[in-house]
Parts: sequence; C-alpha cells; structure tokens
Amino acid sequence: MDFLTPELLLLLPLAFLAGLIDSAVGGGGLIQLPGIFNIIPNHEPPVLHGTNKLSSICGTGMATVQYARRVPLRWRMLFGAVAMALLFAYIGARLIPYLPKEYLRPIMLVLMIAMVIYTFMKKDMGQSHEPRFASRGEMLAGLGLGAAIGFYDGFFGPGTGSLLAFAFVKWFGFDFLTATAHSKVINLATNFAALSFFIPHGYILWGAGLAMGVCNIGGALCGTHVVTKYGAPFIRKILILVLSATIVKFGYDTLISLM
Repeated sequence: MDFLTPELLLLLPLAFLAGLIDSAVGGGGLIQLPGIFNIIPNHEPPVLHGTNKLSSICGTGMATVQYARRVPLRWRMLFGAVAMALLFAYIGARLIPYLPKEYLRPIMLVLMIAMVIYTFMKKDMGQSHEPRFASRGEMLAGLGLGAAIGFYDGFFGPGTGSLLAFAFVKWFGFDFLTATAHSKVINLATNFAALSFFIPHGYILWGAGLAMGVCNIGGALCGTHVVTKYGAPFIRKILILVLSATIVKFGYDTLISLM
C-alpha cells in the first residue's frame, strides 16, 4: 500500500480514536481492527493483524509511559503478571489450531453481559483504592491473572484491556484509574509478544502501521490526559460503554457463526 493513499487517510482518524479509547479503558481494537479489514481488504489477514498490532503498540506504549508518571505502579506484582501473560499468550496462540473457538465466544458474551450489568449496578465500584492483598498474595494473584489474560489474548483476544481493568478493580480492589494504569503494562507486553511473531514473518504494512501509530500515540496522549483529569467516575462510564460495544460485536459474530 503506497503512503498517503485515500485508504490510509481514512485509517488515520480511526487510529486516533482507537488510541484515545484504548488508553482510557481498553477496547481500541474494536474500532481499529474492523476498520483495517474493511478499508484495505485486499491483504492477507495476518498482514492486517500485524499492521493493527504495530499501530496499537505505539499508543499502548505512550499510554503506559503517561500512566507510570502519574500513577504509582506495583511493579513487583506486574513483573510476574507480565511474565505469565507472555508465556500463556504464546501457549494460547499455539493452541489455536487445536481448540474450537466457537465455544469460547458465547461464554465470553455471557461473561461480558454479567460484567457490564455488575459495573452499572455497583455505582461505587472502582471509586476508591483499597488493595485487598498483602504483597505476597498480590504477587500470586498477579501470576494467576497474567496467565489467564495471556492465554485469552493469545487464543482469542477481543476485549482484553477491558477484562484486565475489570479484574484489577473487582479482585484486586484497585480504583479504576490505578486498574487502567496496571492493565496498560500487561497489554504492552502482550502486544510485543504478538509483534515478535508478525515482524519476522513479514506480516506488516510498515508505512501504514507507523503512520497509524503516530495517530494512535496522539489519541493515547489525549485519552490519558482526560482520564487522569476526571478520574475513576469517568473511566467507569467509558468501561460500561466499551463493554456494551463489545457485547454487540460478540452477539453479532455469534449469530453469524450459528447461521
């Protein structure tokens, strides 16, 4: 794909919007990946996925840096969670040919419906920061979360950022701002793991991916600024919105797969 084509000019604002939403609570892929598939459909799916990951890691990296400057991160827990996420993302990716995905989609649909209902009903959820684990317990919980989310991201993927944020709030007792900051670090690691596969195999449109990455960074800068300014109540609303959009997409994909 040549640089500055009409197709790329359509993808750039999508990348900005995806970076903005993803930096707030995850879910930017719901916008960016379908846009890539619809606007430049003549490339092989691995190339489109690789280009999406290249753009996404730019915004996720910027969001991670911004959050690390403004939010205290629990690095001891995160190192273990990241290591397990990388390992199990690889395992999940390797199991794709052997395990049927059609069973996972309806399970995730029910889970996300339960998540959005719970978040909507619990008005005070994620408004205060009250960690539930002592240091050792938090590290063990981080290992479990990293393994679970890494396997899901490697095997399936959609909604990973939102699932991470919800898990940090619900089970770790973090407020939404702290949860989002920690989820970005793990997201960055899983994106890097994906690129370690796509790059050696040549599955990337470098011009388009880097141009979109710049816009993704711009969106991430705007998103982190807004989120850190307005805090947990704002993130809660965005989480409900993103989860609802994910439910609609999952529901549509599930219906299509059954027809």
